Amino acid sequence: MARIFITGSTEGLGKAAALDLLDDGHEVVLHARNPSRAADLGALADRAVGVVVGDLSSAEQTHALAEQVNALGRMDTVIHNAGIFIDPERVATAEGHPRTLAVNVLAPYVLTAEIQRPARLIYISSGMLDDGSSSLDDLEWTSRRWSGVQAYCDSKLLVATLAYAVARRWPDVIGNIVDPGWVPTRMGGPSASDDLTLGRTTQVWLAASDDPEATVSGGYWYHRHRREPIPAASDPDFQDALLDELNRLTRVRLP
Repeated sequence: MARIFITGSTEGLGKAAALDLLDDGHEVVLHARNPSRAADLGALADRAVGVVVGDLSSAEQTHALAEQVNALGRMDTVIHNAGIFIDPERVATAEGHPRTLAVNVLAPYVLTAEIQRPARLIYISSGMLDDGSSSLDDLEWTSRRWSGVQAYCDSKLLVATLAYAVARRWPDVIGNIVDPGWVPTRMGGPSASDDLTLGRTTQVWLAASDDPEATVSGGYWYHRHRREPIPAASDPDFQDALLDELNRLTRVRLP
């Protein structure tokens, strides 16, 4: 039995993964963006060992979220599932960061650095990372004209790069990246072409399975098939440059 924390677990893939893991007998810590969403969990909250609350677009609440998780004890696995899709306009957080960057990249970075190190880390990316830019110039979109699609693609390349960096720097942790496909969640929309079950199967398997394949670090996975590493994201120099930039933006250093 493993204890597993899943960000963004009030709906969609995060909630579906939580249900599967609970049905398999694991302990799950759920995450809601605000108290209202936490209240909506209903019977699912009763099955969980804890529900933590925090808006990942807020640096203050993200730090507080890490403290809440640590207060529950060490997690065996953390699944960084929470994310937002396409903001048609640059929505600034309280700290002035674009919300897409804050939720999809800065929050996973801060939580990775501040939550007591688990045995396994899983980061949810997207096939749209293939169109992400490997330039670290103007991550905050203060000089460029805003493109919600490009900002999302960039964020998914960057979170994959973070995952590869963690897998390289922390050999005692099994770190992997999952592309769940385009699935019919609220984010993906009803016309999404991938299967919701297949979309959550890989992260559930990686979170707790003792299968030899599931216990190898540094993989990029799609529907339980390992794919070739993303060239930019798997470049150690790019990883180190990104970590330096994330440290600058958050004032948090990855141990």
